[in-house]
Amino acid sequence: MGGPRIKKPVKSIKPMNIKILRHSTAHILAQAVKELYPEAKLGIGPAIEEGFYYDFDYPKGFTPEDLERIEKKMHLCRGPHLNSTGEIKAFKLLSTAGAYWRGKSENKMLQRIYGTAFEDKKDLERYVKNLKEAKKRDHRKLGKELDLFSFHPEAPAAPFYHPKGVILYQNLIDFWRKEHQREDYLEIKTPLILEENLWKQSGHYEHYREHIYFTELAGRRYAVRPMNCPGCLLFYKEKQHSYRELPLRFAELGLVHRQELSGVTHGLFRAKAFTIDDAHIFCLPSQLTDEIIKVSNLILRVYKILGFEEYSIELSTRPESSIGTDQMWEEATNSLREALKKNKIDYEVKEGEGAFYGPKIDFHIKDCLQRTWQCGTIQVDFSMPERFNLEYIDKNSQRCPVVMIHRAVFGSIERFLGILIEHYGGAFPLWLAPLQMRIITIAQRHIPYAQEVQKRLQDASLRVDTDFRDEKVGYKIRGGELQKIPFLLIIGDKEEKEGNIAVRERGKGDVGRKEIEKFIEEISNHKFQITNKFQ
Repeated sequence: MGGPRIKKPVKSIKPMNIKILRHSTAHILAQAVKELYPEAKLGIGPAIEEGFYYDFDYPKGFTPEDLERIEKKMHLCRGPHLNSTGEIKAFKLLSTAGAYWRGKSENKMLQRIYGTAFEDKKDLERYVKNLKEAKKRDHRKLGKELDLFSFHPEAPAAPFYHPKGVILYQNLIDFWRKEHQREDYLEIKTPLILEENLWKQSGHYEHYREHIYFTELAGRRYAVRPMNCPGCLLFYKEKQHSYRELPLRFAELGLVHRQELSGVTHGLFRAKAFTIDDAHIFCLPSQLTDEIIKVSNLILRVYKILGFEEYSIELSTRPESSIGTDQMWEEATNSLREALKKNKIDYEVKEGEGAFYGPKIDFHIKDCLQRTWQCGTIQVDFSMPERFNLEYIDKNSQRCPVVMIHRAVFGSIERFLGILIEHYGGAFPLWLAPLQMRIITIAQRHIPYAQEVQKRLQDASLRVDTDFRDEKVGYKIRGGELQKIPFLLIIGDKEEKEGNIAVRERGKGDVGRKEIEKFIEEISNHKFQITNKFQ
């Protein structure tokens, strides 16, 4: 039966609590730094999801050579944090970075050392191996190599999609639309810029002002939307709704802009301009639990199709800075708990980490490198509809307040694309790949036949290009492999004479000659095949 995970106090380090292990290792790091660099002043050193860090006030900065020296010193340290810090044997210092004290830009810049620790060396070795693989799969690196997107200083932290990147983006959106049409969502589109007072009414101005871009026109103040909610609220209010219409599910692929410090932006993972795959569901209070279950099932089904079968879920409760009454929050939180219970889903409670307008469920997926990413979310909101006087007419012809569910499957489309690029290492499944196949000619005389083949494939709605360069065929095959194209189709004298193609499949190599129509029929069965998991 689903329910919250209760964390019991750790009485022994066997089995060792990984957070205690990493926190203790951070303190050993601090001790080693103080012994080697007495002038360094200590900041804070918490455990984080994949390791730990410690901040130091050290103007000179730490070099890679310093990290090696510090790590060596740490192996000689002993301390009181666990029964014996001598049991902390599997740790490694990873990198350094600048960081403002307590994350506030008005504070002094400190030197941060990142590291990680595990219970045994095998786990550490596996982590380091995955870390090296992650560098190869860095979406910024692959985005450039595969000609998907770029960034330019004229639009800081806002992606420019190249033609192949647009195809990849659109393939994901087309899939998203089909899944949402199955679930009776109606797609809407609302303005990018809305009057400032609207954001004050919604509560975003008070709780999110530092992230919003503002502008002024003819003496009136406007905000570039950081979220899509207020626009959908106005859309719902456009006309009167009966209880018979509910639930109403409005989906929107809304472009948003958020002010972010330059030091925290990171490719597609954290951009200043991105699209949220939002939806807002307006329903009766009695419909809440069923709607949350339906959204949860949709989110998990989409993840599974895309190759993410491992996940974890967190339930976040009311934060200190929030809007709405205690009764609203209690009813909203209970509806989320009940839905998780009925779906038999385990979850962890995050006290005080909900949205300012309501509690939420967050979905964390695990990629092929065992990294976790928070993507989907479901948030129950009684407060914002009340602020906008959103109502429905009940069976007694009385006006009643409607409830709103905010939800997203991917969260940021850009961020999810970055996750997909790294999960697949750029070697996308056939249906998602920007380019599905490339025709390669052995000699110039084969071009006319190759053009006929290209047309037949394009008529079958397949994404295909050609390499007719006067280069050696091995060179052209290598180029196609580096571009991670699913199929390379080789055409020479024999293929032209027999009216077929020689097929090379990514990851398998030569799979033999095939008749064109037979090949088209075979690859249609690959549409949702998930391949290229990292071992």
